[in-house]
Amino acid sequence: MSDLPDAAIELAHQLFDMAREGRGEQLGAYLDAGAPIDLTDPSGNTLLMLAAYHGHAGLVSDLARRGADVDALNDRGQAPLAGAVFKGEDEVVAALLEGGADPDAGQPSARATAQMFDRPDLLPPA
Repeated sequence: MSDLPDAAIELAHQLFDMAREGRGEQLGAYLDAGAPIDLTDPSGNTLLMLAAYHGHAGLVSDLARRGADVDALNDRGQAPLAGAVFKGEDEVVAALLEGGADPDAGQPSARATAQMFDRPDLLPPA
């Protein structure tokens, strides 16, 4: 992001904060105005990934409906669904699955994470 104007970088940080904090209405207004749905932070985390990891199921559903990539991997190869399983965010897991998330995407996958934490109930059978 270093080639971007300071104002653009600041706006991007604000959008990431909105996703982390579950401020869906405010974030939605920026997306409606043209902010990229799959904007990533320096670690490759999308808005959806941040919302999922912080337990905001409603925002995750909204982002998926808007066309966010529910399987976008961050720079560590992690998928949003695996993060939600790891955090035990049952409602987020359900929202991601409803949005078409692949339980086998990423490393480790959501399926492997569910097995590791004895939570196979979170995912459909293979």
